[in-house]
Amino acid sequence: MMQQRNIRRRKTEEIIVVNLLKLSGLVSIGTTIGILYVLGSQSIPFFGTVSLKEFFTGLNWTPLFVPQEFGVMPLINGTFMVAIIAALVALIFGLGSAFFLSEYASRKVRSYVKPLLEILAGIPTVVYGYFALTFVTPIIQYIAPDTIIFNALSAGIVMGIMIIPMVSTLSEDAMSSVPRSLREAAYSLGAKKYQVALRIVFPSAISGIVASFILSISRAIGETMIVSLAAGGKPALTLNPLEAIQTITAYIVTVSQGETPQGSIEYQSIFAVGLLLFILTLIMNLIGRWVVYKYAQEYE
Repeated sequence: MMQQRNIRRRKTEEIIVVNLLKLSGLVSIGTTIGILYVLGSQSIPFFGTVSLKEFFTGLNWTPLFVPQEFGVMPLINGTFMVAIIAALVALIFGLGSAFFLSEYASRKVRSYVKPLLEILAGIPTVVYGYFALTFVTPIIQYIAPDTIIFNALSAGIVMGIMIIPMVSTLSEDAMSSVPRSLREAAYSLGAKKYQVALRIVFPSAISGIVASFILSISRAIGETMIVSLAAGGKPALTLNPLEAIQTITAYIVTVSQGETPQGSIEYQSIFAVGLLLFILTLIMNLIGRWVVYKYAQEYE
């Protein structure tokens, strides 16, 4: 009798857990659909006035000035310039720290260093923005005196520092999942530690490393406060990182201050560029998932 009660209780608990998980999944899907609906419905009037050709091929973005121009390329240029700088910083230091934690650090050192590194992920982005503005920018100006106070390089460097924990943690987890037997086989053939790390561990964990890198870039593309404070608010089609630029997220912040009339073309433009940002991050995440499935290594 008692055994039957336990069986019924376990089945009830399993049903509850399964339904809660289904509900969580539905909430996530519903939220995504809701965001896409809001962005899409508010963007339709904008694209009824501004053609897709003008939006994607125009070289000037001045919706708040007269004459109004709606070429989004300067915003895309600024967004990817900062993201690329951040990606380089995060790749160099994040991947380096991942190699150190996975292959060189002792268990005791890893237990101290990894939590300290992950503290960077908990710092508010507004603090990073002021850090870029008041600390990193003066250093850049000392090296390159012609640099103005608002510039893409400062914002990109600090954004890269911000996403280092994501690259480091995910890459280190991917490297740690590589079986010890592969390392020992390489050592038995006379390989040195750096050779094992670069020629055995790195290729075996490449799917996780690339996925962490792509997810980090997606995080950088969607960052707001750092670029709003440190990169400036000038939509510029330039490749010079020492100049002021404006990203998609920074433009949305600028227009969303409450001074833009609702229903105006300026108001609708924030939903158009928001939809573009949504599509860009979606593409990046899909690429990350494709890389994981295509190059994932399975070990028994």
